[in-house]
Amino acid sequence: MKIFPKPLKKGDKIAIISPAGSVEPTQLEKGIEMIKSKGYEPVLGDNLYTKFSNGYNYAGTEEQRLKDMNWALNDPEISAIWASRGGYGCQHLIESLNLKEFTKNPKWYIGYSDNTVIQSYLLKKGFASIHGQTIKTSSFGVTEESYDLLFDILKGKKPKYGLKSNQFNKQGNIEGELVGGNLALIYALLGTRYSCDFKDKILFIEDIGENFYALDRMIMSLELAGVFKKISGLIIGGMTNMGDEKENKQYEESFDEFAYKLISDRISKYKFPTVFGFPNGHIKDNQPLIIGGEVSLKIDKTVSVNFK
Repeated sequence: MKIFPKPLKKGDKIAIISPAGSVEPTQLEKGIEMIKSKGYEPVLGDNLYTKFSNGYNYAGTEEQRLKDMNWALNDPEISAIWASRGGYGCQHLIESLNLKEFTKNPKWYIGYSDNTVIQSYLLKKGFASIHGQTIKTSSFGVTEESYDLLFDILKGKKPKYGLKSNQFNKQGNIEGELVGGNLALIYALLGTRYSCDFKDKILFIEDIGENFYALDRMIMSLELAGVFKKISGLIIGGMTNMGDEKENKQYEESFDEFAYKLISDRISKYKFPTVFGFPNGHIKDNQPLIIGGEVSLKIDKTVSVNFK
């Protein structure tokens, strides 16, 4: 059982930082106002809008991004940390993260995409986090429900989800700890000391913008690393903008059927219960999951995914 931060109260401070890609102030305005409207105080990291180009448009140098991250983790006045966006860059930081004060005052870390790296690090240290919308995503038409559910978690509620069946699902009932996040980052961390402990866990994966062969390569890497022999269940979320935009008629769809078939074929020899089509990932209806949370899966003609 992982350590859950204490619920937030009205007036609590939420740090907003950019641990990876750069952002424009206009991209965060709506999200910052939303935090205020919910009764919390957003506190902006010093380098939230900093820009540093080095083969990628980072939100500052590694030192600048690390400074904001360690401030947010350890400042006793901060009650939660919300990533402005993902992109690339979190791997630069994990060797130098400081949890000295964080362990005395654990707080929710919120994000997805590249933030899977930070969440995997926290998970190894025993702390749960929220795989959900970033602040930037509020600027381009995501569902209000995806944010409302996230604020419910901050207030101490455990999410419960009901889904329709999917043709690729594997029936069964299982309970266990949820691990995972963005597939590309799970793949990038394989073989490092920051990779998940997969044994008897329920794995969640999602991704965006991969060629189908690259998706297959990542799934094959999990296979060759023995991940599918270790896990007790699997949840697959959004698979969108996959393959060639000109050739793939489902390119804009949240749940690409060919990507799902590819994954389904690769795991066909395994018996663990599997859910396809969970609404989390690089999609507009990105409903939050608790990485490190205990979850109950019931997969039959309908599907329930309930955190305990």
